Amino acid sequence: MRYFEDEFKKRVDYIRSFVESAGASGIVYGNSGGKDSALVGILCKSACDNTLGIIMPCGSSRNYSLDAADARIIAEQHEIETRTVDLSGVRTQELDVLNGVCKLNDAARINIAPRLRMITLYAIAAAENRVVAGTGNRSEAYMGYFTKWGDGAHDFNPIADLTVTEIYAFLAWLGAPQFLQEKAPSAGLFDTQTDESEMGVTYAAIDRWILEGSALPEDKAIIDRFHSRSEHKRRPISTFDQP
Repeated sequence: MRYFEDEFKKRVDYIRSFVESAGASGIVYGNSGGKDSALVGILCKSACDNTLGIIMPCGSSRNYSLDAADARIIAEQHEIETRTVDLSGVRTQELDVLNGVCKLNDAARINIAPRLRMITLYAIAAAENRVVAGTGNRSEAYMGYFTKWGDGAHDFNPIADLTVTEIYAFLAWLGAPQFLQEKAPSAGLFDTQTDESEMGVTYAAIDRWILEGSALPEDKAIIDRFHSRSEHKRRPISTFDQP
């Protein structure tokens, strides 16, 4: 039996304590219009009235339409201040510059957007004495399905221990809009992208392995492969240790 009311209070207390200990006057986070950013926004706003959500379209038409509209719905419902920073032009300029010095592969191109968003959040945080809230979940972390120094960069993360399945349950308890339950999880990096199609396995299967230790052989093979090859993302930065 999960006691969401008690859990909600503990997470809010954690956020409030972190902000106070950091000597910050507010929080900033990326509001993508998805389930993770919705839960983070709700938790942060409950802990700190000076919470700011940033919508950051960057090279994908869905960023300007579906994602932005959904992001604003959540923000308006919880009275979260919202600003939009259009990064598409910056991304184009970065690609032009890089194409002059090397040949980019798909991974290099795709990861530019999350890293530009990270730069944006930290610039706003520095300018306004805010801390950056992370929006990554446990399922993504296990699979390494995040961009190093992109959406994987933050000062604190109030949902890092929650799987996708648990986040959906938390949002249902909060009475969040149904579209968050129905919307296919996506980083929104390009118009046809969804997390599950890109990984080749469902979050339900991933979470079943994480929480119960069971998986179909074909799912387990994919999960093991993603987890193994992304180990470097979960390790601390390697530094030289003088013997």
